[in-house]
Amino acid sequence: MSMGQASAPVQVSATLTTFLALDFGLKRTGVAVGNRLLRSAQAQTTIQAEGDARFARITERVREWQPDALVVGVPYHPDGASHENTLRAKKFARQLRGRLGLPVFEVDERYSTTEALASGAKDADAGAACIILEQFLRGIK
Repeated sequence: MSMGQASAPVQVSATLTTFLALDFGLKRTGVAVGNRLLRSAQAQTTIQAEGDARFARITERVREWQPDALVVGVPYHPDGASHENTLRAKKFARQLRGRLGLPVFEVDERYSTTEALASGAKDADAGAACIILEQFLRGIK
């Protein structure tokens, strides 16, 4: 059973089938790719870069995987309150929209890293990105 937060179904255009998920961190950004037909995700190599270098690596992944949209994990306190990293992740999502011109969906990612570690993920960031994407895919109408 997932420790992630249950989310309301998300209305997503049927034309959006392939997604790239990002678990934003200050130094590392976990990456996963998946599609709505299988409703599953595959971990990719975590991006270890900041600022413009991070966006360059993300752009490379977008060219490689050709996703229809991006999914960004947004962290919250256990009680749902925002904190500094909530604001950073939301800003990151806005920057992705502006730089890449793709739809960007935000997903509550509380406990995703904890769940990734508990499931034995070798790379907690990539594992968290998988959990974020699978949670999103389960919530698509």
